[in-house]
Amino acid sequence: MAFEEQCSAPPRWQAISVIHVEFPEGDLTGKLLAYISLLPIAILVGFVTLIVFKRELHTISFFVGLLLNEGVNWLLKHILREPRPCAGVHPTVHTEYGMPSNHSQLTWFFVVYFFLFLYLRMHQTNNARCVDLLWRHILSIFLLGMALSVSYSRVYLLYHTWSQVFYGGVAGSTMAIFWFFVTQEVLTPLFPKIAAWPVSEYFLVRDTSLIPNILWFEYTVTRSEARRSDTLACLN
Repeated sequence: MAFEEQCSAPPRWQAISVIHVEFPEGDLTGKLLAYISLLPIAILVGFVTLIVFKRELHTISFFVGLLLNEGVNWLLKHILREPRPCAGVHPTVHTEYGMPSNHSQLTWFFVVYFFLFLYLRMHQTNNARCVDLLWRHILSIFLLGMALSVSYSRVYLLYHTWSQVFYGGVAGSTMAIFWFFVTQEVLTPLFPKIAAWPVSEYFLVRDTSLIPNILWFEYTVTRSEARRSDTLACLN
């Protein structure tokens, strides 16, 4: 139970605005879009989870690109200094500048980079070519819809103008293309050396850049190991 002086000490409370999203009261569409606008937070959390459990250098590089993209967004905001629409509507927003949209830029960076990864980095290694292309196209359509929904939500909820989300998407897409080719042409040749560092071996950091289709590889290896373990268990 708090002391009386503790209850009266703080002059006011302040929300952590990075996850604070407002929508018009009673507007179900606005409520749905408010949840959709939180997808960039889910992307960042997902990356941290992947890095902790996978410890793969390309995933780490992807995440570093996301952080650099965030730095570029902060720099552009403070250079352009364009205000958000309807000033004062969202008093808890953490920055007054809206050009370019941070949510739009981060989401389009993720989506465009993932497009490039799907169609240029991952290659088919089995005979199910049509099935492989089909799931890639379905995933691409889903990701595109996600990016468009996040961008639209920022306009609908009056956090940004159309031009702010558009240029955020352009900036994020440009950064994604740039960072993908930096990763492929500059960093990937260094990954085997980085993976061999003592500190990398200590933290079980691995390099899978030479594996054409990592999903297929992990599936076949896991299946083979499960069969081998089952055989050994039967023999014992």
